Parts: sequence; C-alpha cells; structure tokens
Amino acid sequence: MQKFIRSWQLLIFVIPSVWLLIFVMFFYSFGSLKAQAVGQIKISSTTLAVTQPVFPFREKLPPQIAKGIYLTANSASNVKKMDEMIGLLDCTELNAVVIDIKDYTGYVLYDSKIPAINELKTKRVVLKDIPALIKKLHEHNIYVIARQTVFQDPILAEKKSVWAIKNKQGGIWHDNKGLSWVNNAHQDLWKYNVDIAKEVIGLGFDEVNFDYVRFPTDGNISNAVIASSSQRNGAMASFFNYLSEQLKDEPAYISLDFFGLVMEDHSGMNIGQKIDNASQLVDYISPMMYPSHYAKGHLGIANPAASPGKVIDNGMKKGSPLFVDKRAQLRPWLQAFNMGAVYGAQNIRAQIDMVEKYPNAGWLLWNAANRYTDAGLKIEKKV
Repeated sequence: MQKFIRSWQLLIFVIPSVWLLIFVMFFYSFGSLKAQAVGQIKISSTTLAVTQPVFPFREKLPPQIAKGIYLTANSASNVKKMDEMIGLLDCTELNAVVIDIKDYTGYVLYDSKIPAINELKTKRVVLKDIPALIKKLHEHNIYVIARQTVFQDPILAEKKSVWAIKNKQGGIWHDNKGLSWVNNAHQDLWKYNVDIAKEVIGLGFDEVNFDYVRFPTDGNISNAVIASSSQRNGAMASFFNYLSEQLKDEPAYISLDFFGLVMEDHSGMNIGQKIDNASQLVDYISPMMYPSHYAKGHLGIANPAASPGKVIDNGMKKGSPLFVDKRAQLRPWLQAFNMGAVYGAQNIRAQIDMVEKYPNAGWLLWNAANRYTDAGLKIEKKV
C-alpha cells in the first residue's frame, strides 16, 4: 500500500515538475532565437549582428526646423561639455546637435559591430554609449544628427588600398594636407558607408548628415586617377541615388554637406556637387556658406568675412530657387569661428537673419573647436 501511495506521489508532484521544466526550457530557447532574429539587420548579402536597437519600431520624427551646433565625438563624450551645451540649447533658439560618428580621419568613432569595420580595424571608440547620449538629448527635446564623412577617408584608403584614389605612378594619391581619399567608383565603398548609417540610425539618431560627398579639390588633381571632370556630376548623382534607395525605409532623415559656392555656381564645380542632382533624393542640403571661405573681391567686397550679411543674402537669392517644390530643404552651415573677422553676436546674427528671410529648414553653426555661446542667438525660456 505504501508503495502504491509513493507511486501516486511521484505522478502528482514529480512528473508535472519535469513537464514544467521542459516547457520553461522550450520557451527560453524560442525567446532566445527570436531575440537573435530581432538583433540582426540584413544588409545586402551580409548579416550584420548588432545590439538590439534602442527604438526598434520608432517612427521618423516630423520634419524639423533644425537650428544646431556641431560637436566632435570628444565633446559629445565629455559629460561636463555636454551639460554645458545642453544648457545653451535649453535657453536659446538652438534645438539640434550634429555629432561626429565618422570624422575626417575616416575612423568610425563608436563600437561598431559591422564585420568589415572590425576586420579592417577602422574604428576608434570615442562615443561609448550612444543610446544613453541620445536619450539624454531627446529628454531636452534636442534633435540629434550623426555626421559621417564619406570620400575623404585616410584610414580606409590605408587599410583597403584597392578603394583608394591612386596617383598615375601607382601609389596612393594625397591632397595638399597629406590626406588620402577613397574612389567613389567602388560600390562596395558605398555599401560600407550605408551600413554605418543604418547602424547609427538603429542606435537612435534622427538624421545622418553625409560630409565630403565630392571629389577632392586640393592637391595635384591632374595626377589623380579619378573620373574626368565631365563625368563627376554623374558619378556623384549615382551615389546620391544609392543613398536614397538604400535608406528610404529608415526612420531617419538624410542630409548632404555641399560647398557654399554651389548656391551661386550650379555647374557642379568639377567636384560633383550639383544641387539639381541631389534635391529630389535627400531631405536636406547644407551648403557651407562661411563668408571667410569666399575669395577676396567676391561681390566686389575686399574682405567677404567682414560682410557676412551681403555674402549670405547673395547666396540665398541665387540658390534658394533650386529648392522650390523639391524634396530637399535648404539648411545652410553658418560661420561661428574667427577667420577673416571676429565672429561675435553681430556677425553670427547677420547670417541667421539673411537665412531666415527665406522659407527654409533652419541653419547649423560650425566651430571646429566647439566653442559656442549665446552670442547672436535669441534667448528663449523653454519649458
């Protein structure tokens, strides 16, 4: 009788426990497989394993009238500096930041999981927790833009020399600053940059701003093995079309940095930057309209840097019609650094006022050293 009771106890207590254990193990395994599937992004034929995005199902924000400042990765990773910049944005008309995620060195500045980047060792981790940084900025209603250089890429040219622009003697070509560039004829290079853009969008950036989207200008261009001047507009147009197609379903905007003179010279300027070839393919175009970068005698002005209002007004008049009824909106980069003249409140405000005379998508201030104050900015008490 005791033996019979023990058997029933086994059936009642032990066997259900075993079945419960089996169920839990199955559920855990299924959940792990599902999580792995969510944590992978398919890019062409390559599966890119990444940390599950912070906002995996987020929607693209409404179009922004961004009034922003540029920050290096070092500034963005410095808590004290970022708190100072957030304080500036909180009390002025500023509402956006542009942060380097791949700078003029070509290094990817965060812990990318892209296989090619890890194989080539083209990353240098400066931004250690992008999702936390973006979360903090979003809590202050700050629009966050990732700045990504493309064709000026010295580290990639070194690590992947087949992609580098060569000189006619067979070595790697360098510009006047000793920097090497990559050749936009290689579509694998296009994909390398699109993979980075997709990854940082997955980390929470609201927009990706592509810089150095052009052929080189400084140095012995005649000795560089690149597309002929007559082919450069078409070559860059193909790249812009690729960006548009590859990123069209991403929950972030696309922008391009162009030379400031594209607002007045609509030929492509032998570097492939023709507004008409990009205005239907991206969301924003940001010509770098720094008055100090216009030649002496421009508009008959001996020192254009000292007359920022006239320089910006002329560029806006000549270039803004190219944006009428186009997808892209005009959002210029403006000078916030001393070159040719002191850029305090008067010169900064003169530029902003000329831009804001036109329907536009805002403006961005550039200071390479990231020294910004409220000089020239409207003070606002934001809730």
